[in-house]
Amino acid sequence: MRKHFLFAIFLFTSIWAHPADIKSIGVPYVQNYTKAQYQSGNQNWSVTRDEHGIMYFGNDEGLLSFDGKYWQLNRMPNGLIVRSAAADGRGKIYSGGFGEFGYWENNKKGFLKYHSLISLVPKQFQPVKEETWKIYIDNDKVIFQSFGSIYIYTQGKINVVKAPKPFLFLFKTGSRYFVEQVDAGLFELKGDRLTYIAGSNILGSRVLSVLPFQKGKYLIGTAKNGLFIYDGSSIKPWANQANDFLKTFQLNNGTIIPGKYIAYGTILNGVIIIDTAGNVIQHINKSSGLQNNTVLSLYVDAEQNLWAGLDNGIDRIEINSPLYFYFDKTGKFGTVYSSIIFNDKIYLGTNQGLFYSEWANTGSKQLLQSFDFKLIPGSQGQVWELSLQDGRLLCGHNDGTFQVNGSSITKITSLSGGWTIKKFNTDRLIQGTYTGLIIYRKDAAGNWAFDHKVEGFGEPSRYVEQDNKGQIWVSHAYKGIYKVTLSADSKKVISQKYYDKRSGLPDSYNVGVFNLDNRIVFSSDSGFYIYDDITDRFYKYQQLNKKLNTFASSNKVIAAIGKKYWFINHGRVALADLSVPGRLTIDSNRFSMLNGQMVQNYENINLINNQIYLISVDDGFVILNDADASRQPLIKLPPVLIRQVENITDKTSVITDMNSAENEITIPYNKNNVRIAYSLPYYKQSKIKYQYYLEGYSRQWSEWTTQTQKEFTNLSQGTYHFKVRAKINDANISEVTTFTFEILPPWYAGKLAIGVYILLIISLYYAIRYYYRLKLKRHRQEIQEKLQREKEEFLRREAIANEQHIVTIKNEQLQADLASKSRELANSAMNIVYKNELLQKISDEINNFKDSTGKKLSEDQLKKIHKVIDQGMSDDRDWNVFENSFNEAHENFFKKLKHDHPDLVPNDLKLCAYLRMNMSSKEMASLLNISLRGVEIRRYRLRKKLNLAHDKNLVEFLIEL
Repeated sequence: MRKHFLFAIFLFTSIWAHPADIKSIGVPYVQNYTKAQYQSGNQNWSVTRDEHGIMYFGNDEGLLSFDGKYWQLNRMPNGLIVRSAAADGRGKIYSGGFGEFGYWENNKKGFLKYHSLISLVPKQFQPVKEETWKIYIDNDKVIFQSFGSIYIYTQGKINVVKAPKPFLFLFKTGSRYFVEQVDAGLFELKGDRLTYIAGSNILGSRVLSVLPFQKGKYLIGTAKNGLFIYDGSSIKPWANQANDFLKTFQLNNGTIIPGKYIAYGTILNGVIIIDTAGNVIQHINKSSGLQNNTVLSLYVDAEQNLWAGLDNGIDRIEINSPLYFYFDKTGKFGTVYSSIIFNDKIYLGTNQGLFYSEWANTGSKQLLQSFDFKLIPGSQGQVWELSLQDGRLLCGHNDGTFQVNGSSITKITSLSGGWTIKKFNTDRLIQGTYTGLIIYRKDAAGNWAFDHKVEGFGEPSRYVEQDNKGQIWVSHAYKGIYKVTLSADSKKVISQKYYDKRSGLPDSYNVGVFNLDNRIVFSSDSGFYIYDDITDRFYKYQQLNKKLNTFASSNKVIAAIGKKYWFINHGRVALADLSVPGRLTIDSNRFSMLNGQMVQNYENINLINNQIYLISVDDGFVILNDADASRQPLIKLPPVLIRQVENITDKTSVITDMNSAENEITIPYNKNNVRIAYSLPYYKQSKIKYQYYLEGYSRQWSEWTTQTQKEFTNLSQGTYHFKVRAKINDANISEVTTFTFEILPPWYAGKLAIGVYILLIISLYYAIRYYYRLKLKRHRQEIQEKLQREKEEFLRREAIANEQHIVTIKNEQLQADLASKSRELANSAMNIVYKNELLQKISDEINNFKDSTGKKLSEDQLKKIHKVIDQGMSDDRDWNVFENSFNEAHENFFKKLKHDHPDLVPNDLKLCAYLRMNMSSKEMASLLNISLRGVEIRRYRLRKKLNLAHDKNLVEFLIEL
């Protein structure tokens, strides 16, 4: 309640602290909200505003709301038309329709819910077949009015006021209520009684407006009989300038504009605004900006926006705007390139020619300025510039240059394409044209006359400026810059130099030249540049560019009053103030309505007097009162509204609606992807930016942005505080709005789940304990079994080890036996060798034996002895013994050899055995009882029988066998 009370005070003080000063030239800015935008019915019967600043409209399809960004429609029971709506400033919006009235209120989740009050009306008085046309809030009392009855709702009860004749409309004026009875006159409602107002029969029928007027007086408006003043005792007609208009176009409703103005809506011709003297100050209809001429409702909000509910659409009229517009809706004069006011006439230079209309000066008694533009004969074609020079108006035209004399023109020169005219010195002008430069001088009558065309320079000259050295800087129409020096008589060029990208400019195209505070600057898309005489090059004007920020890339600079300059950045408009040395202030937000409305590269702004500017736009002109713009107060902004919270996890669904920032909501964990939409209920044309911060999720405030919603995904459980604030025109910041919501824990982390988890943990503890004990018992048993198995395994391994040891001993014994047999075999072989060698020596010695007489033994004796020796050397018993010993030492050698080589004979086998024992040839010769040559022959034959390769060693082969 405290918040609502403070907001109500803010609305009240905002309205009365800064009354509007409405101009009568052009029309204020009108913003159209079309049916296509708000997606609802055509007709809008009533307008109201709640304590949060949200606008509500009684629409054909229901109660329509608007917060500056989002539109929402809430339907009445049975889809009724909402004829009347009124907000009580305490959270309720009352509305009425056919046979129905009640109120809307936010539920706990922030959704607007309708509550009908019809059940409180006594059955005999229920408005079964009547529309509820008016609703008024009076402290704790709410009054509903239909054509049949007046219903007073207070303290949960409804009292009914009836009359002998039907009512027309009820009006609340201050603390008094007036209502007309058909064919009976005007009555005042006092409590629940009606009192006739004497003399009200003069009004005729259909009183459609009763407004507070001067002290103790009331202004009564009728449908067809005009305006009347009621002073408390009598009613008299009010003859004024507006009366005939309101009679002709049928007054339909009215409202007070704080200050000194009254607005009336008509059935046939839009809205008029009058002052307290009855003069028409403004007339706004379809031709000047409204969507429709039938005005069904009017409402003035806290920022002095005049809302018009129309027969087709909704319009907002910014009545205290410093900008006033005039648009050529019929296309009469085409696209405006230049405009100027001169000698009580306004001139428009367009692509079709030069047009003029009368201009009422400030001393004129005519308040509402109207225009009737006419084409000046002979001016047909493209007008580039209108320039006022020493009391003479010059017109730069596609066909030449003209002097304007009231409603006629005089051609000065036929040289085509007069783009720009500048002062050259006190008595001369210089002009840039399609084909170079032109000089003008004053004639005897003080008129400007063509003097000569500058020789030696024929480039298309879009902009022309003279620096403090007398040099002429010319911006080529398409590319580059020229520095031109003229002769003393200015008739010819004595030097010129062309500059482009190679001279330090960022580009050769779209470079302009302007005089900024007596300094020549050069514009480009990369910022402003200045020229350095010493290096003869161009450099970025960094000091200026930094201060201009986004307007550093302006394509045009236009001098304003004093040290103020207009900067035009490709359709965007800003006013810069250089009056304080070393400091530059720039204002673009106040002129955002002009963005994109001017002819690009041919923008034109003229100073009418010390405060008022005439601005050319595409299809008309705009009047700017800089004093009004400077006086715009820094108002206290309303708080940002949380408009909607949506679940975007799977599909988009609304979690909460309307202004739910005061309600803390809980969101299930399975809907932890949310989108929060917010808006500032501020309706004037301005640049609104937002900054947000989600406490519990973000670390700092976001950057300022124009977006009006923010998505947060995969939010963990916990409580969050979404904070948001708004800023208008980069200056005025609202208070922080905080919206608190809680992401509930997932089902598996809820209280019930935690209880289940505790039970499961306890059960698991005892289960683990039982399992552990069982496992311990099994483990002990397993250990015992393992020890038994290990013991048995140890014994088995011991037995195996013993067996292996025995086998090893046996193998060693066998190896020893084998070695012994090998030694015996070798000894046996050597014995046979020694025996044979001995027998051979004996045989040799016997040959030398002699008898007693000294004679050798006889041949027969020797033969006998040699035979015995030979038998001894070739005795098979030696071989048999050797063979048995060899077989024991080299098991199966002969078997394998005979198996693989069955053609071997016994002598071959003997040789193989001797070779395997690695005996020498001499030893083998002795054993075989053959010569060494015989051994070699046998070796050779053996190799052939064994089929040995040439490089294979015979002994190695036999050892490996």
